[in-house]
Amino acid sequence: MAGKLFIVGTPIGNMGDITLRAIETLKAVDMIACEDTRHSSILLNKLDIKKPLISYYLHKERSSGEKIIQLLQEGKDIALITDAGMPCISDPGAMLVQMADEFGLEYSVVPGATAVTSAMALSGITRRGFCFLGFLPEKNIDKENLIVPYKNIDIQLVFYCSPHNINNDLTFLHKVLGERNIVVVKEITKMYERVEKGVLGYFQIDEPRGEYVVIVEGKDFKSDLCELSIEEHLQFNIDKGLTKKEAIKVTATERGVPKDVVYKVALNLNI
Repeated sequence: MAGKLFIVGTPIGNMGDITLRAIETLKAVDMIACEDTRHSSILLNKLDIKKPLISYYLHKERSSGEKIIQLLQEGKDIALITDAGMPCISDPGAMLVQMADEFGLEYSVVPGATAVTSAMALSGITRRGFCFLGFLPEKNIDKENLIVPYKNIDIQLVFYCSPHNINNDLTFLHKVLGERNIVVVKEITKMYERVEKGVLGYFQIDEPRGEYVVIVEGKDFKSDLCELSIEEHLQFNIDKGLTKKEAIKVTATERGVPKDVVYKVALNLNI
C-alpha cells in the first residue's frame, strides 16, 4: 500500500505558532522532506521529533521529488515542510504535489502560518481581498511583465521582499505603479515585528534586515486628487486658502497616509 504525502505548515518566526496537528503529523510520518535540513532540525529538536530527513529545495525539486515519489510508492508516509510557513507558497513544493497527483498518490495539507495573510491582518486595509504576487523576479523586464497586468486592478497587490532587494523593489514598484499608499511589514511574529506605512516614491528602508511583506494600495482606492503627486496635492489645498499646516493635515487625510509623510514633502517645497 502506498504512503501519503502531508504538506505541513510551520511557524514563520515564533516557534510557538506550530499547530497541534502539525506536531502530531510530524511525529507520525516515516520521513520529513525539508527545504534546509539544518534549519528544520532546530524546530524538530525543539519538538523532540527525530525522523530521517530528506533535502528538498528549489534547485533540486525534480530529482528529490522523484526520490520522494519512490518512497511514497514503497509505503512511506512523508511530511513536506519548508524553512518557514506553507510549502508551495513562494517556497518549494508545488512540483512535488503535481508529481504525487500524476502518480495517483494520496496527499493532504496540514495548514499553518503564512506571512501574506498575517501581513494583511496587520495592515488594517483588507478590502475585497488582495492579489498576492510573491517575490519579484530579478530582471527588470521580468518584473514589469509580472506587474503591468495587475496595474489597474482595484484590490491590494502584495509582494514578498528580501532585505537585499527591498529598496530596489520599492523603487521599481513606484516606477510602474506611481504614487500609492503602501504598508510594509517586517519580521512577522518575531521580536522586531514592525508595521510601517508610507507612499511609493517617498519610502525607503534604512538598514534593511529580515523578510518583508509589501502591500500596495489598489488603483481605484485613490480619489481624483490622489492621482496628483503629494506636492501637487499640497499646493491644491493651499490654493484653496488653507495654511501650510492645515494643508498638510487635510492632504494626509485625503490620501490616507501618515501626516509626517506629507510633512516631509512640504519641507522641500517653497510654500
